[in-house]
Amino acid sequence: MGNDRIRGHLDTLILSVLKGGSAHGYEVVAELRRRSDGEFDLPEGTVYPALHRLERQSLLASDWEVGDGRRRRVYRLTAAGSTALAKEARDWRSFATGMNAILGGA
Repeated sequence: MGNDRIRGHLDTLILSVLKGGSAHGYEVVAELRRRSDGEFDLPEGTVYPALHRLERQSLLASDWEVGDGRRRRVYRLTAAGSTALAKEARDWRSFATGMNAILGGA
């Protein structure tokens, strides 16, 4: 799937990854790739601005951690982020149901 098709869903994908626990940006990128079997192989330059935007919207919070001798910003889902993710998941399921009905479950 091209990155253009992901664009409107990137925030939901990131929130979903962070539902499983805190992670730094590269871990988010790697987890998106892993969960999608390589379909969502996004550049860090796409994911990091989204992480910053979600943090400005108070859907994520972050702290600095030092690991392997490197300082990294680690992001976590906030209560508002969890609520937003639940709403987006409901909306997506409704949309997918409609699309599958039109496409004949293909």
